[in-house]
Amino acid sequence: MSRRLARPRHNRVIAGVCAGLAERFGLTPWTVRIIALVSCLLPGPQFLLYLLLWILLPQEA
Repeated sequence: MSRRLARPRHNRVIAGVCAGLAERFGLTPWTVRIIALVSCLLPGPQFLLYLLLWILLPQEA
């Protein structure tokens, strides 16, 4: 059974986007946070993608 992608109410730092991605893909939240932080050092729209996910991902019920 695959987990639904949503922002959890627990284990979040800012908006819960990294924690939600971690739960969905079976990783630790800190692993996803470090990957996101390192990816921001590369050129691209990572920050805008984070904001978009913050807006589009539903809050966990």
